[in-house]
Amino acid sequence: MPHDAFDIDDLVDCYRRGVFPMADSREDERVFLIDPQRRGVIPLDGFHVSARLARTVRSGRFQVSVDTDFAGVVEACAEARADRPETWINRPIQHLYERLHRSGRAHSVECRQDGALVGGLYGVALGGAFFGESMFSRARDASKVALVHLVARLIVGGYGLLDAQFMTSHLASFGAVEISRAVYRRKLSEALALAPDFYRFAESGPGALQAISQAS
Repeated sequence: MPHDAFDIDDLVDCYRRGVFPMADSREDERVFLIDPQRRGVIPLDGFHVSARLARTVRSGRFQVSVDTDFAGVVEACAEARADRPETWINRPIQHLYERLHRSGRAHSVECRQDGALVGGLYGVALGGAFFGESMFSRARDASKVALVHLVARLIVGGYGLLDAQFMTSHLASFGAVEISRAVYRRKLSEALALAPDFYRFAESGPGALQAISQAS
């Protein structure tokens, strides 16, 4: 569809229906909607953190923050990489999510080293559902640490669903599972009825791991 026919209210409606936008490439300004038959989700009560990653989280190697540089995280996620020369985040989509963030319905988790943004993720929060959109890493484990902190925040905040969209072997290592469209929509409906608090969690490596261990 033409990007100028799609605004943030349309975007919110899409998520509530269980569909989400993508583009063919960074330079293609068209936006189309995806409604997968099978959906990847990360159960908040079954999230797995390896012993090595847990040590990294505890070490404080990264300074973790939330919503301090949403635009920077999206821009980094949209960059071409050697293992992913094309990206689905075109300029219209990027601008839509930045507007959604300003409305309070999209969030980022940032990981920094010596003040430099080296990893992070962003997604959309509606009711008790969080829709993970993309992540990036410029330092080993940076995006993984961001994911650990996101999950802890969702658990403490009272969320019911973490939508990972597509199943990958990388996400499977964290406990992600694939469910049918019908099961997903039922879980989505239940999660949208919740009233969580994204900001209830106070950042700390040990605190993140404690929240996850208590939920699993």
